[in-house]
Formats: sequence, structure tokens, C-alpha cells
Amino acid sequence: MKRLSTFEKLPPSYLFPEIEKRKRAYLEKNPEADIISLGIGDTVLPLSPAIASAMERAARELGTEKGYSGYVKEQGLFPLREALSSKLYQGKITPDEIYISDGAKCDIGRLQILFSHAQSVGLQDPAYPVYWEGSILQGIQSLHLLPCTPENAFFPDLPPGLDLLYICNPNNPTGVAYTRDQLKSLVQYALKNGTVIIYDGAYSSYIQDPLLPQSIYEIEGASAVAVEVNSFSKMVGFSGVRLGWTVIPQELKFACGSPVWKDWHRLSCTIFNGASNIAQKGGLAVFEEGEWQGNLLYYMENARLLKEAFEGLGYSVYGGVHAP
Repeated sequence: MKRLSTFEKLPPSYLFPEIEKRKRAYLEKNPEADIISLGIGDTVLPLSPAIASAMERAARELGTEKGYSGYVKEQGLFPLREALSSKLYQGKITPDEIYISDGAKCDIGRLQILFSHAQSVGLQDPAYPVYWEGSILQGIQSLHLLPCTPENAFFPDLPPGLDLLYICNPNNPTGVAYTRDQLKSLVQYALKNGTVIIYDGAYSSYIQDPLLPQSIYEIEGASAVAVEVNSFSKMVGFSGVRLGWTVIPQELKFACGSPVWKDWHRLSCTIFNGASNIAQKGGLAVFEEGEWQGNLLYYMENARLLKEAFEGLGYSVYGGVHAP
């Protein structure tokens, strides 16, 4: 059995475990150091009591004959998909177009399988590393890093003819959120070039300005060109619970006219058996209670203090952090 050759094109370790390894090594030598970690975007606050109680009840129910559920439907619990449809997408996306998953990162990997035949792929630079490394593993030959810097207002200049475009909004790691006009230009580009946008909205709940779109589907025409991936991890602190969703609009089609939804459904049924029942009940409680929103304010205040700290050290802070 030969080794998959694409592994030879990857660095020895994934970015975030490497950062953690170096942090531990530094702390061993400098135990008194007060480190501000800019590694993986983990959450630290406990889950709200309502969400934790919902998952506790779900676990107890699985221990009863009446409450045991086994595998759930392949797309996830309908009440959860219905809540996402009505409360986050205002009915613009139907429950049938939503797939519940074990997290945005996992679904990005499955999408990379679905689109592994892409000839030309573009991604923001800097960007979440799984876009780049996952594409390499799939054997993508033409990868275009699209610089997002203060000089271009962190908005990428797009080369013609991309098959696939990764957009993280708000961006990880710069923190920049795009305007409605900027998203319109991305959708118009995709419509003109026949491009599929993989839109990662994992941090969308941090957008507080009502003038800034929280979803790509707020833009006319986006349903014909965009897949949206999202997560409960940052929104409500589910980083270890593992729960997310992906939107595949019925309107989105391959060049041959076949619906992307059809192949995504087939792929999901083949290699994925659904998110945890317990986690999904916790996700449903998010929309029933709403008390989790205070956590967002805590993390946003931390970001403000971090920005002030870096500026106090002489760094220029735009959307992200840049050397003086």
C-alpha cells in the first residue's frame, strides 16, 4: 500500500496543535509567563444552564425505553432545522436545505470531497488552514491565495475562472466582516464565472451591526452559487460538544444542471450517520431559551481589550493584528 502522495505536500503538523505544543514548551521554561494565546479559537465560558439541562434530559431519555431514539434522520432533527430556517434565515432557506452536522470543520472536509474535482480554487489569505490543507489532500492542483490586507480593505481581488471560492465572514483570523456591497460583488462574480462559494459563517453571530449581513443568503442570487457552513461552537460555546449545519440550496446546480443538494445528500448518507442526538437537543434549546447571548458580549469585550493591549504595544490593529 503506497502512501497518499498529497501528504508529502503538507507541513509535519496541523497549525493549531503545533501552536499548542510550542506554548506548552514555553510555559515549561517560563512558568510565570502570562500568555495571550492567538491559537485555536476555543471558548471558555460554561454552557448556559438551559442548554446543559436540555442535554442532560436528552441523555436521561436515551436510558428509557420510551425515550431511546437510536439514529436520527440523516439531515438531523426536523425541529432544529425548522428553528434554524425561521430564526436565522427568516424562511429564506427551508428546513430541507439544512443539514445538521458534527461541526463546520467536519462539513468543510466533506464538501472538499464533493468538490474534489475543482480545477481552480481561491481562498482568502490569511484564512482558516483547513481550506488550504484539505484542498491539498484532495489533490487540488491550482490553489490561489487571495491576499486580504489593509491595502485592499481585507477584501480579495478575484482572478477569473475560479471553480471554488472559500469565504470566511467574519474572517478568521482578521475579524473583518464584509459589507452588503462586498458580498454582492462576490455573488456577482460567482454568477458570472460559474463559481461555487463555500461561505463559512462560523463567527456570524458576532456581527452586531444591522447593516452588515450575517448570511450570504441575504444577498440576491446567492442561493444559486453558495453553500453556507455554520456552527454552534462560537455562537453558544459548543466547541467540545460538536454541532453545526450546512445549507445546500435547491437552486444550486452543477454545470450539467444536476442539483448539488442531490449529491450532497448521497454523500452524507454514505459517509456520515448524523450528529449526536444529545447535542442536537442542546442546539434546539438555544432557540427556546436565548440566555446564551450574554456569552457573546463577554467574548466581544475580550476582543476589545485585546485590541487595546496590542495598540498599547505599538501595533496597528485593523481587522487583525499587524506588525508596527
